[in-house]
Amino acid sequence: MKKRLNIIILIIITLLVLYFSLKDNFYAIVNQILTMNILYLILALILLICFWIFRAYPMYSFCKKMNKNFKFSSAFQLVLRTQFFNAVTPFATGGQPYQIYYLKKNGLDYAKSTSVVLENFIVYQIALVLLGLIALISNHVFHIFNKVQLLSHLITLGFIINTLIIVIMFVIAFTKKINKMLINLGITVLTKLKIVKDKSKKLKEWDENITNFNESAKILLKDKKNFICNILYNLIALSCLYLIPLLVLYSMGDFNSFTPGIAIVTSAYVMVIGSFVPIPGGTGGLEYGFVQFYGNFVTGSKLSALMLVWRFITYYFGMIVGAIALSVKKVKK
Repeated sequence: MKKRLNIIILIIITLLVLYFSLKDNFYAIVNQILTMNILYLILALILLICFWIFRAYPMYSFCKKMNKNFKFSSAFQLVLRTQFFNAVTPFATGGQPYQIYYLKKNGLDYAKSTSVVLENFIVYQIALVLLGLIALISNHVFHIFNKVQLLSHLITLGFIINTLIIVIMFVIAFTKKINKMLINLGITVLTKLKIVKDKSKKLKEWDENITNFNESAKILLKDKKNFICNILYNLIALSCLYLIPLLVLYSMGDFNSFTPGIAIVTSAYVMVIGSFVPIPGGTGGLEYGFVQFYGNFVTGSKLSALMLVWRFITYYFGMIVGAIALSVKKVKK
């Protein structure tokens, strides 16, 4: 029911975005899209696939340490399926629970699968913050976005929030006392609500899970070289994703409006804006941020066409592929 409501909200917001994007220059925007060079759009899709591949490597390396039989193909399939759950839930919160479920089905127990998902999230967040820091410094030095000061302040806030998330994740991963305190609080509340019947039994079960979880987290972090490599994989993945607007621009025959470096910095800003929007996929906020930031380099129908095609490739296409991956899984069953 909740997923269905999220999809309905997503459809309504998407239709509103399309209306406001097309209402003033409908024919000019459609003409821009229809006359795009298909070769560059294919290259943009290849960049998206590279993003998925490099996102799968950290998951694969973490899982391999816990289960030697875990295959890269399984990690890649998980990345594809996660696209769908992230796309249809607010703040992309649906991906991690599904990842834990998937990994348990593929040979990792609850503690190990949770630890892997948490570590994978941490290295991704670190990469996100590093690119965000580069974007902040670049804007401070070169004054790239002089016309969007309000959004620049939001970016700074987003950078701080994402940094705090990393700190909190490390505390959860390696502080056993805090985990026990949180679990104890949660089970106490559930007991009072009559959801948990045997409090002492449930606490004993979770105490073992917490111990296994912390031990698994320590095993993953112990290999510092692997941890750093996984951050680099995510940096490469995000760079591939952030360069997609550049190839969409090239498909329109424009090779001069902005450079690869500007594309990465601008996309880093845009993605942070989406994190403030409590709607599946950050719909509405991401489009607004894209127009405001990329509007410093292109305008009019070209900007609207750029935004619409970029959004389809980076969001809707991934959601469709994720849905297909989930459907294939069901057919095999």
